[in-house]
Amino acid sequence: MSPARDERDQERGRIRAAMDRILAGTAENSNGALTIVALAHEAGVPRNALTQRHTDLKTEFYTRVRERNGTSEVEDRLRKTITRLKNTIANKNTELEQLRADVPALVRAINVLTLENQQLREAREQNLPTVVPIRFRPHPPHADR
Repeated sequence: MSPARDERDQERGRIRAAMDRILAGTAENSNGALTIVALAHEAGVPRNALTQRHTDLKTEFYTRVRERNGTSEVEDRLRKTITRLKNTIANKNTELEQLRADVPALVRAINVLTLENQQLREAREQNLPTVVPIRFRPHPPHADR
């Protein structure tokens, strides 16, 4: 057997072993996703080994993935994480929108309080009376009493 043929067979063997590990959910060198990129990484070969030299193995991989209804445990976990993170982002965006909406009202409140504080300081400097008499206003009698 020629050295090139032997090398090609070894590469195919690594790809098949990687395929079995990924499909079993026991990936060692990749994230275990059911993709050609993960398969190539798991097998330690360049991606074009699957897209150009060993297209039959690429086809076999996708066929085996479809036969087992799609996703590995690792991919399911990653999809759940992605969903959770998308929800977190949506919640943070909602919170950010609320905070942005609150800012103008808070700025107005600060301006009013600053103005009132300034008026109180000026009144203190001018020795204006600080006690304001409260005038008693009798309440009208209630009709139901």
